[in-house]
Amino acid sequence: MPTLPPERARRSEQSTHQHRRMAESFGSDAARYDRARPHYPQALVDRIVAASPGPNVLDVGCGTGIVARQFAAAGARVLGVDVDARMAEPARLRGLDVEVASFEDWDRAGRTFDTVVSGQAWHWVDPVAGAAKAARALRPGGLLAVFWNAGRPSPELAEAFAEVYRRVVPDSLAARPTTASAVDGYTALCTRAADGIRTAGAFTDPEQWRFDWEQPYTRDEWLDQLPTQGAFTLLPPADLAQVLAGIGSAIDAAGGGFTMHYATLAVAAKRIDTT
Repeated sequence: MPTLPPERARRSEQSTHQHRRMAESFGSDAARYDRARPHYPQALVDRIVAASPGPNVLDVGCGTGIVARQFAAAGARVLGVDVDARMAEPARLRGLDVEVASFEDWDRAGRTFDTVVSGQAWHWVDPVAGAAKAARALRPGGLLAVFWNAGRPSPELAEAFAEVYRRVVPDSLAARPTTASAVDGYTALCTRAADGIRTAGAFTDPEQWRFDWEQPYTRDEWLDQLPTQGAFTLLPPADLAQVLAGIGSAIDAAGGGFTMHYATLAVAAKRIDTT
């Protein structure tokens, strides 16, 4: 899925403003986000739970609670943190505890956790300051695990989608050449996260994990999800309507549905005792 790749830690004021605007754009339709966005493979959840020293989980950038609900179902006690109160509301309605703040500014109030996780959100967090904040929130031996879903349809459908983007929104990230792999883009985010964890100096050397899985989509299911993706949340309504019409036609031509091939990429490290 398209996302906005973050730049290096020191960014211009204009670039920072653009990133913050994008980061806070998902709450414009939080109910759709919660309904349409994919979950994460159970194998990832199981591996994190197995590597964690206890059940207390902090979910950074929890959004509507997609990640939090999966960990709660696995027996964890989850606290969410998200910058957008609109995104937090669906999570709270489902019984999840969410505090509204950017992670860098969040007050842990002396609390410690066994695990800090972040799904599809760590690229909105400063990689060094975020890792240092996670270290302070974790007990020694606690686990930091950040992860992303990288999805790609068949090459033929990917090209049909890209043709729509090149025609309607030629300057968008989605219009980039189809030879560019979504996995490569998210691998770069993993590398950036791992570098930040190393720089923070409070963790074991980060491991990188990968989980491959598939999810079928009907035409309507994919068109429901598309407006929740970062490349499209800020599009003018007329442009978005053209994108949806073009993508819908491409899926119709492919038989009315398709299978998305996902790779979930994760970076994980344990907090060392620095006392």
